[in-house]
Amino acid sequence: MGRPDKSKARKRGIRRFFTWRKLLGTFFVCCLLAMGALYVVYLLVPVPSANAEATMQSNIYKYSNGKILARTGEINREIVGLEKIPEKVQKAFVAAENKSFYRDNGVDIKGTTRAAWSTITGKGKQGGSTITQQYVKNFYLSQDQTATRKLKEMVIAIKVDDEMSKSDILAGYMNTSYYGRSAYGIQAAARSYYGVDATQLTIPQGAYLASLLQAPNQYDWNSASTTGRKLVEERWNYVLDNMVGEGWLSASERAGMKFPVPQKPKPAPGMEGQTGYIVEAANQELMRQGVSEEDIKAGGWTITLNIDEKRQKDLVKAVDEELESKIDRKGDRKQATIQAGATSVDPKTGAVVAMYGGVGATEHWMSNATRRDYQPASTFKPLVLASAIDNHSVTQDGRRIGLGTVYDGNSRRPVVGSDIPFAPENEDDDDYGPVTVQKATNSSINSVYAQMIVDVSPAKVKKTALALGMKDGIDFPESPAISLGTMGASTMDMAGVYATLDNHGRKVTPTLVKAATHRDRTVDPGKAIGDQVITRTAADTATKAMTGVVTNGSGFRAAGDYEAAGKTGTSENNRSAWFVGYTPELVTAVGLFGEDAKGNQVTLTDTINKGRANGGRTPAQIWGDYTERALNGGSDTPFDLETEGGVTELPDPTATTEAPEDEPTDAPTTASPDPTAPPTRTTTPPTEPTRPTATTPTEPTQEPTTDEPSPPPSIEPPDTGTDPDQGGGNRPPQ
Repeated sequence: MGRPDKSKARKRGIRRFFTWRKLLGTFFVCCLLAMGALYVVYLLVPVPSANAEATMQSNIYKYSNGKILARTGEINREIVGLEKIPEKVQKAFVAAENKSFYRDNGVDIKGTTRAAWSTITGKGKQGGSTITQQYVKNFYLSQDQTATRKLKEMVIAIKVDDEMSKSDILAGYMNTSYYGRSAYGIQAAARSYYGVDATQLTIPQGAYLASLLQAPNQYDWNSASTTGRKLVEERWNYVLDNMVGEGWLSASERAGMKFPVPQKPKPAPGMEGQTGYIVEAANQELMRQGVSEEDIKAGGWTITLNIDEKRQKDLVKAVDEELESKIDRKGDRKQATIQAGATSVDPKTGAVVAMYGGVGATEHWMSNATRRDYQPASTFKPLVLASAIDNHSVTQDGRRIGLGTVYDGNSRRPVVGSDIPFAPENEDDDDYGPVTVQKATNSSINSVYAQMIVDVSPAKVKKTALALGMKDGIDFPESPAISLGTMGASTMDMAGVYATLDNHGRKVTPTLVKAATHRDRTVDPGKAIGDQVITRTAADTATKAMTGVVTNGSGFRAAGDYEAAGKTGTSENNRSAWFVGYTPELVTAVGLFGEDAKGNQVTLTDTINKGRANGGRTPAQIWGDYTERALNGGSDTPFDLETEGGVTELPDPTATTEAPEDEPTDAPTTASPDPTAPPTRTTTPPTEPTRPTATTPTEPTQEPTTDEPSPPPSIEPPDTGTDPDQGGGNRPPQ
């Protein structure tokens, strides 16, 4: 017998451990263990909260005509519901990325395994994810291509597919995907590539956007290489062919489609120029309506403004031509201190149609349109008059106050009847003697309005002012000094107050936001037109008085081919200069403010012109330039006024045909009507002129002024400070 073969014995021993039966059993055990492990992972891995970027959206701000003014937010995204996306555009995305989307359970095992194996073995990163997996990656996870993240993605995708409808998953995928051009989501992509909302996308356009997702930057037609363009066009054809294959598009419809070349990229509107001021004012208004600052920052709002695109441009152009083109901000330190602000309002609707906040929000962030740290000065005086008429007030000797009521217009005359001593100085310390209220309004005579507010009572005047839209504060005491406008006010405030006067005493609240909608709610912009806060007679009498300011007074530079009422104002030490005025269709407040580089208030004297910068000059010129443009050259619409007729049709005995800045200071020599006679209510017919044209019972010693003021000479002499509305130097405000 031979010796046993030891090698064969060893082989038989090895076979005992590696039989086919044992190997197959081991394989099944491993599979079971793997399945068990996956099940454990399934149980242990929860569906996390959305990542920060996935829920971030931009806010869209639009002009009243629907054109986009600005887009804000770190992420350019506006989430839209699937119902707003055409059905065949939806199908284009499914055809591009995951034809089995409606049939699978959220995971493509083969594709995901292939992609994971390539990543693990270092062969490169590959796709293979379903739409559900890509949605999970975008919404819940990071963009890292790691085995751990892939495993989480797969597990969460299965759970999400079980918990969410296919429609919600598809909507989430289309809203979270990145399309290039800084556009996240289908809505931002539609606007960026085709200038339309997602609702208006065509099938070819939708197929292109779906094609982009494979390589957004490489496939952007306007920046792609020749190869990139070829690849994206091939991808586009692939998407449409898949749609035909799935029965979502007919072959005949497909045959007629041409590649939709996208528009060139446009930079998203930024915060430069007036945009930042308008956006910030809109946000502040929304917060007053109950929207939190956190909600606004989170994004997703579409905010349509009342800003009229044309009138906004008209206002900017008026400031540029009447102010900015005449000064040197960089080379002249004094001129650099001039800040301009303006607000324009439709008195019938309360809509803020234009706003000027300053040289630019990126250069001077504080808005000169909404700031309240400067005095409105003599633009407050019409409110004193309106309060006098509304309260049926009388003078100290019992005469009813109206436009024909005569007051002592001498400078520094102590007021009578007040516990608080007050004796304001008139501009240039001029003594006017006996003057009518109309003359005192035209020439902004401080002594007359100081006495008038005492006759009415400062408390009643303040009550009227607050009802009209002024804001209360510690700088608004019930004292005679407020007759000179010593409180703080913004151009927005004053535009609202004068709009209420223009609207015959019915409250107008300037409203910037026309509509604000979010995916899950809508904000009511508030009621812009309110109740009657003063009588129509009081409001219309104030309007009547201010027409004289434009035709025969300090605001003559605001006159144009329209009926206008307005008031100039220049504050103490010439720190602010105003013109606030209106036509029957439009109310605009314009202010100039002196502010140094540190934010301190400084004088406007010797800045825009030599001497004092007054409300009747640059502010009135800006107002007139803008109003003419905004009204398309002019308007035939007259004021329809109901005033106390017995005293409103009198000519101003001291009127002059010379430029109002040089009005004579002599007292009228004609007799005034009996101010104590009961007033009669008259309605001025719309077809009749509303400017004072009637004669007095006694012939005046000089001819009444004509309807139009004498035009200023083409080259004006330096301002000598004789404007009747001035308060320069250390003099009191006028």
